Amino acid sequence: MSNDLIENVDVVLVGAGIMSATVGTLLKELEPSLSIAMFERLDDCARESSAPWNNAGTGHAANCEMNYTPPNTDGTVNISKALEVNTEFDLSRQLWSYLVTEGKIADPGSFIHACPHVSFVRDKENVRFLQQRYRQMSAHHCYETMQYSDDPVQLREWAPLVMDGRPPEQNVAMTRVASGADVDYGALTHALVSQLAQQDGATIHYQHDVVDLYKNSDGTWRVYVKNLTTHETVSITAKFVFVGAGGRAIELLQKSNIPEGKGYGGFPISGIWLRCDDDTIAEQHHAKVYGKAAKGSPPMSVPHLDTRIIDGKRSLLFGPYAGFSTRFLKHGSYLDLMESVKSDNVLPMLDVAKDNWSLSEYLISQVVQSSAHQFDMLKEFYPKAQHSDWHKAVAGQRVQIIKPERKAAGTLEFGTELITSEDKSFSVLLGASPGASTAAYIAINVLETCFSNALEHDGWKERLSTIIPTYGIDLKVDAQACRDTRQHTSKTLKLNHE
Repeated sequence: MSNDLIENVDVVLVGAGIMSATVGTLLKELEPSLSIAMFERLDDCARESSAPWNNAGTGHAANCEMNYTPPNTDGTVNISKALEVNTEFDLSRQLWSYLVTEGKIADPGSFIHACPHVSFVRDKENVRFLQQRYRQMSAHHCYETMQYSDDPVQLREWAPLVMDGRPPEQNVAMTRVASGADVDYGALTHALVSQLAQQDGATIHYQHDVVDLYKNSDGTWRVYVKNLTTHETVSITAKFVFVGAGGRAIELLQKSNIPEGKGYGGFPISGIWLRCDDDTIAEQHHAKVYGKAAKGSPPMSVPHLDTRIIDGKRSLLFGPYAGFSTRFLKHGSYLDLMESVKSDNVLPMLDVAKDNWSLSEYLISQVVQSSAHQFDMLKEFYPKAQHSDWHKAVAGQRVQIIKPERKAAGTLEFGTELITSEDKSFSVLLGASPGASTAAYIAINVLETCFSNALEHDGWKERLSTIIPTYGIDLKVDAQACRDTRQHTSKTLKLNHE
């Protein structure tokens, strides 16, 4: 942490999570002379959505998350979104591999571990869906190593806790991708911020809250920052501002007054995990096992039983159970939602509320669920689970995008969206999942959108191709490039390559 505020900088990064850390890392790698100031209102980085217990650490490669492969009306499955997310995660793997090779991350085992990704279904209809999903996905080179089985002996080998005690007459099936990973985004963020702070011209400021900002006549930004220890507010000037502040992004987008942000709102969703730290149980489960989401539930509420490895300790995580809170951050205010309602977004927000009663009903049902009912959901995955082995843990807060469509209309989006000012001097990331796992892809979008001149004329593109060897290559199309990069990054990051 630095206490020295520089009055004029090239770049301000708002928030010290995985997004800002990744954008800052890439910018410094491409142009070491850039001056960068990062501001975080809490006392450390990765305290919100990037914290390891605030997310599932799946390393969303769209291997096991069935919400990325919706069924078509003709009985086939749409795998286009899965392919996008799958190859976006390859960019993150390449960035991390580069940093490990360069010695800027000492040990990949500090943040990433091999962990198979498994999709699990019950009942004949869902088994047919999974079979069709497997046929289509395994036919594509991105998923050529995917395995399918409905053989109880094989399934017990893949996920013994899931199969132990299950009725033998129950129809079950799984797919498995052995090259999956468990990612501690908190540890990764700490590594990125630490190496960023060691570089000349980069300063990290904790307990500093960006409270306001406005555009200067010369195209720069005046950023007002409050020191939460001294309560003093100062301003600095920046040529470019990136807001990667999770739930605070909506508020700062509104304060920026850029026309591109008019009408946007946010809908917060909270979550609860069940967590088991018993070594004898955790050692029996080595996978991330994802089921299908209940009808009307948001994609982030897909139930899953996960292996988590945090600070060298193996635990199990089940959930999430969705809930509703008016906070936009886990450490936020209950007034966040109310204060986000403005004259330009009130009608899109009301329109979304009108059209999403099923989601509202689902969230209400989750909030009023008893502990016994929550545990019953776990037992659908792990039949022999014992209540005494598990305790509740609060997940991170997610703010879904309410996007203006036309006058007085809006839609609820469950992905992420980058909103950028016309002059490319301000960019903000809204939304949640798949977020962290596609941070490198998002950072590259920031570069291409806001620093296109430097990419084309200042040698950035050549340097970026050194960091991301497949930059400019469509891995969904180029099978050999896809295979080559996965083999290389698996070796560097000590992951399985099957």
